[in-house]
Amino acid sequence: MRKYLLEDEWLIIEEGFDREDHKRSESLFSLGNGHMGMRANFEETYTGPSLRGTYLAGIYYPDKTRVGWWKNGYPEYFAKVLNAPNWIGMKFRFNEEELNLDTMKVSYFRRVLNMKEGILSREFIASWSDGKQIRVETERFLSMKRREIGAIRYYISPLNFSGTLEAELFIDGNVVNEDANYDEKFWEPVDQSGDGANCYLRSRTKKSAFDICMAMHSECLFLNGQKAISPELIVNQQYVSNRYQFDVKEGDQIRFTKIACVTTSRDYVPDQLLFNAGQILDHAVISGYENLKHEQITAWADKWKTSDIVIEGDISAQQGIRFNIFHLNQTYTGYDPLLNIGPKGFTGEKYGGSTYWDTEAYCLPFYLNTADKEVARNLLIYRYRHLGKAIQNAEKLGFTDGAALYPMVTINGEECHNEWEITFEEIHRNGAIAYAVYNYIRHTGDDYYLAEYGLEVLIGISRFWSQRFNFSDPKQLFVMLGVTGPNEYENNVNNNWYTNYIASWTLTYTLESIDFVRGKYPDDWNRIEQKSKFRMIPETSRWSTILNHVFLPADDNLGIFLQQEGYLDKEQLLASDLSPDERPINQHWSWDRILRSCFIKQADVLEGLYLFEDHFSPDIIRRNFDFYEPRTVHESSLSPCVHAILASKLGYIDTAYQLYLRTSRLDLDDYNHEVQEGCHITSMAGTWLAIVEGFGGMRVIDNQLHFNPLLPQGWTSLSFTVHFRGHLLVIIIDKRSVRVIDQGDSAMELFINNTGYQIKPGTELTVQL
Repeated sequence: MRKYLLEDEWLIIEEGFDREDHKRSESLFSLGNGHMGMRANFEETYTGPSLRGTYLAGIYYPDKTRVGWWKNGYPEYFAKVLNAPNWIGMKFRFNEEELNLDTMKVSYFRRVLNMKEGILSREFIASWSDGKQIRVETERFLSMKRREIGAIRYYISPLNFSGTLEAELFIDGNVVNEDANYDEKFWEPVDQSGDGANCYLRSRTKKSAFDICMAMHSECLFLNGQKAISPELIVNQQYVSNRYQFDVKEGDQIRFTKIACVTTSRDYVPDQLLFNAGQILDHAVISGYENLKHEQITAWADKWKTSDIVIEGDISAQQGIRFNIFHLNQTYTGYDPLLNIGPKGFTGEKYGGSTYWDTEAYCLPFYLNTADKEVARNLLIYRYRHLGKAIQNAEKLGFTDGAALYPMVTINGEECHNEWEITFEEIHRNGAIAYAVYNYIRHTGDDYYLAEYGLEVLIGISRFWSQRFNFSDPKQLFVMLGVTGPNEYENNVNNNWYTNYIASWTLTYTLESIDFVRGKYPDDWNRIEQKSKFRMIPETSRWSTILNHVFLPADDNLGIFLQQEGYLDKEQLLASDLSPDERPINQHWSWDRILRSCFIKQADVLEGLYLFEDHFSPDIIRRNFDFYEPRTVHESSLSPCVHAILASKLGYIDTAYQLYLRTSRLDLDDYNHEVQEGCHITSMAGTWLAIVEGFGGMRVIDNQLHFNPLLPQGWTSLSFTVHFRGHLLVIIIDKRSVRVIDQGDSAMELFINNTGYQIKPGTELTVQL
């Protein structure tokens, strides 16, 4: 763990400059707006350790797969979200000496991320070896109002000297990915040009042929006399800039403004990118920096109205949840159904920035509850659009007749993960996608989604499960062999309980959905039946036979479900038995040792008990939690949230609180010693779940909303907002009562501590606890 940031309700604050923390801070202070994002790299030159990163949503490169031993079924490439041309760049030289905090003495440094407004600011005082000292203040943002616009203000002052200042504000297309498999550059130049204070750079990705245009406008102003300086235009290969050169004297303050526009061929015809970028940039420049900033503050205020969580009495917990919500809101906005959520979002390159099962299992509930239902619907449509590719992925592995296996990692529907124990065996991902369809419909009431899109996906997934189960003669039951469950510290196991359970649940839900669509939307069913070539009697009969004979491993003596067959053959140790010097074990143990141990990376059996809580008694949940949580090392970012929710349900409030802090401050306090690679964006949605479903006790049961709250000791109150079936509800919980404010336009029934209450629109319900 590394705690170096100050705690504040709305701000992330770094005071003092430590080069060892710089890459961590580049991740933590990242900005995004759904269309693009960037790490918190310095605008000026910095030659110390740094991961430079500017990322554009949906722009990727198919980097050729690199493996030691090729296996049939491996993908040809891994989709890399690219480090795009750098538009924030600036160079400053005073009397031929460059501003570079890596080589200068920094006497004062403060960096602040204002999460309420979406603005990153920084100020510092630094000096060269000869004692010349300067002061710098900067702020920048990526517009949530105009998603293709970003803006920077940069103030610089010589404090104790006079001389010549040379400043260059540039766009640089000579960029590389740190995670490139073969150290190649992924961009090729198209054109670079300029006109006065406007500069343009066009680039194209190799292979995937995405075109982008970055345009910038710069201004330089002496604040002492409001004197504007005109730039010199510099144009080189993949580089374009405005250069300013003038004399300055001690105490002068010079303000540089940079407004940039980024357009891509995902949104415009390639030949029109330059024209579109120029028009959008001109409108932004005419609007002016201060107006753009005001728009930003207003747009973020609207975001926080429906997504904020307020915790009174615990500033550490408050900062943690807002940090997570901030990153979720700036990573995905739902405007484009072709986009999804990468595990690192716009904060780093690890995992390629591609889509995992994290979206359906963890992220969807956040967007369901905090945004218009179309945002969550677009996440589901993303998978529907990739159904054809999922069927092709399954065919590559030998499955037939429309069976669909959704990829473990993807950006366009094709599998691009190349570790056999994950690619071929971590197939529970299919179940998460089926569950997301169910979760969306029960939450929104939008049952036509099932007829329009969802049932086709469910049929493809169920066909896969039907073929993946095989009948065991010795057991006289259907089994599933050679899988990897959510606990990735177990590979190639037989009958992982969670995988078998979610597969059988999917078959049941698909059968129910077929009956529902046939009865309510017969025309849509006829279309689906023909399109999918569905054979009603043989397929549904096979599924029903499996459902009546699924093997689910359990131990009657302990009264628990077995994570997989043979789990109890392992030496049964607890995570508390491990030396702190061995944690995390994935950074200290061989993989062989990990696989032979009983230690669990993240919720596995408990993942199933979380998703299907209403299928099991509290006593069953308690026995399994008491057995598995002490064996869990929580070395997946997705782990603490599920355990926190179950601990809250069981009344283990201290355990729930400690797990909540771990998930909410995972990146802020760098629990896993890896935040320099980027933040854990998808697990941040789990932090929201830990509060709303954990301490707030929110559940949807029989299509109705329930709350069974339990607050940690130090919290005086908790409030959050949820969307549910056309209602916008504000929930306020303290030690004595629950208050519900309904901002919908019709009456509804909800349950608090299992008692039903009617609430009318525009009214407030108060229930004493």
